[in-house]
Amino acid sequence: MNTIGSQGSPVTPDVWDQRDMRDALARRDISTVYRLLRRVGVSQRQIAALTGQSQSEVSEILKGRQVMAYDVLARIADGLEIPRGYMGLAYDETTAVTVVGPTDDVQAEEDESVKRRKFLAHAAAVTMGAAVFGQDMGHWVASPAQTPTPNRIGSTDVRQITAATRVLRTLDYQYGGGFCRDAVVAQLQWAQQLLQASATEQVKRELYVALADLHGLAGWTSFDTGLIDTARTHYARALELAKEGDNQTLVANLLYRTGRLYLHHKAPDDALKLFQLGQIAAQNTGDAHTVALLCANEAWAYALLGKEEQAKTLINMSKNEFSRANLEESPDWVKFFNDTDLHAMVGTVFTVLSGQDAKYTRYAIPPLTKAIAAYGQQYQRNRAFNLTSLAINHLREGDIDHGIRVGRSALEAGESVKSTRIADRMEPLMIEAKARSANSDAADLAERIKNLGRT
Repeated sequence: MNTIGSQGSPVTPDVWDQRDMRDALARRDISTVYRLLRRVGVSQRQIAALTGQSQSEVSEILKGRQVMAYDVLARIADGLEIPRGYMGLAYDETTAVTVVGPTDDVQAEEDESVKRRKFLAHAAAVTMGAAVFGQDMGHWVASPAQTPTPNRIGSTDVRQITAATRVLRTLDYQYGGGFCRDAVVAQLQWAQQLLQASATEQVKRELYVALADLHGLAGWTSFDTGLIDTARTHYARALELAKEGDNQTLVANLLYRTGRLYLHHKAPDDALKLFQLGQIAAQNTGDAHTVALLCANEAWAYALLGKEEQAKTLINMSKNEFSRANLEESPDWVKFFNDTDLHAMVGTVFTVLSGQDAKYTRYAIPPLTKAIAAYGQQYQRNRAFNLTSLAINHLREGDIDHGIRVGRSALEAGESVKSTRIADRMEPLMIEAKARSANSDAADLAERIKNLGRT
């Protein structure tokens, strides 16, 4: 079989430089990429063979199915010999391994429950005071063309890392981890080298905290693109750095983030353990803002475990702690948890409970409605999540037409975000819509969700 760009192939390498193709690649719009290839004579069978996909997958993508998972995008780029930089995937395997460790495919051979236990043991050791920094931190190999780093650093250098992290976090909120993860990893690769520079003890501690926060963002964006093991690796290193920087508030926040990863992947018991471990660190600092964040997420875990009273108790505790928090002085990594996000968490918890007893829809709908009204365009992923929950509650309440309208709005918001979590979080909405498939609009909504970006 001729490969794309080879002698005798209908496609020459310059096809990737055509304006329509470059635009589609920049958007990571694989559906359009495949359609453009079909126009120049590349068959579905050729595309499937080169990308390692089945012909049915290629057909679904041609019909509009989104591709958001980073590893799938990378496989497509490599298989079709697309210059990675055209898709924002421009770092090589050496860089990837030195920054994030082995790929998820390698780590997947170990049972997930074993990996969760290992991480919990590591997190407990860090939180409770064991000396772990510097143990098996990996080999941070600079690429030949890497930007030089200074021999001595000061607080200004650390502030620059913090500023970069803040900008990248904003991009994650608005566009999803799939949009900015490569940029986070690239920034981390460079910034990590500053550990070798000379500095005062105070600057070193500041650097540890800044790098821990950047690792935390790398973990979050990895989680958002479906890279579980990679996310866990970042969180483990972030915990070590935060501990070395003597920042218990950040330790607590990193445990919250890892707990959210487990919560998303249907392991609420393990998530609860991490949230509770995070509470130890947060309570030790007296930081009411972080305590409130962890209480809200504990409530979510309890709701998923079917423990209704504990969930409601923790939601009330979260509200009480939040009311006495000094939000203006909170660090960047917890500022997102504001009034709007608190409303969203209350609505999320009661959405879970409404699946067990429909009476809870009346407690879920008002806070979700408030949160959605307050989320601006810079929080599209959060809007998609909360619109999804709101649609679920309206369907459960019997307001099918309104539930379908809200569900469609959730889909529209989700389509602008590069996050594998969108499709996952819409699964309960698909189930609710499918249960009402006698209504043709509900059946259509269920079908659209089923086909949403799950390649």
